[in-house]
Amino acid sequence: MLRLVVILLVLANAGYFAWTQGMLAPLGLSTQPQSESHRLQEQIQPEAIRLLNAPRTDTASRTPPTVQAAAPVETPAAQTAVPVAAPPATACWRVGGYTPAQADALRQALQGQPALAGLWQLDEAQTSGRWIVYMGKLNDELMARKKTELREMNVEFREIRGGALGPALALGTFSTEAAAQQGLAIVTRKGVRTARVVQERPEATVFALRLPAVTDEQRAAVEALGEVLAGKRLSPCE
Repeated sequence: MLRLVVILLVLANAGYFAWTQGMLAPLGLSTQPQSESHRLQEQIQPEAIRLLNAPRTDTASRTPPTVQAAAPVETPAAQTAVPVAAPPATACWRVGGYTPAQADALRQALQGQPALAGLWQLDEAQTSGRWIVYMGKLNDELMARKKTELREMNVEFREIRGGALGPALALGTFSTEAAAQQGLAIVTRKGVRTARVVQERPEATVFALRLPAVTDEQRAAVEALGEVLAGKRLSPCE
């Protein structure tokens, strides 16, 4: 029984192989071809077939959309720049040599000028005494004769015209009395006989007016104070 089943299976496989290879076609037993050409032959009027919702192929559909250029953005007209006036030029000015009493009068006058507030300062300084080797007082004739004699002795001098000591000649100026006495000894050895040591200026506190940064108009306002300036004139700061 088992042998018969095996024989039937072998025959069945052989028959299937022959059928798939077309060997049984003469007997009317063959497989249907699966190629595309065979499928087309089986179609009825294939040229009449139309696809629904097919994309349009006309020229208009193939024309790319026109890209419109962006409209130029109008920029607002630039505002006209308003020129800024440069600040007026300023400079530093000063005047010194004021006694405490003169400085007080000057301070009061400046404080009475609101337009000058914060523009001025009074600087205080202490001056040392000054001594000279002194020859005087001399009238014009004696002055001329002493000058000739001093030049012959090779002694330097300066003329004093104003103040309590003039007219006279100073044969040397010194910051201490002791130094002035040494100067007198030197000119005495050279032949000077009528000279002596005197104090030309005592120690004192002096004041100077300083305008650190003022315009020409502000400087003119200070100079217009008149008598409180004691006849002195402003000069540029060193």
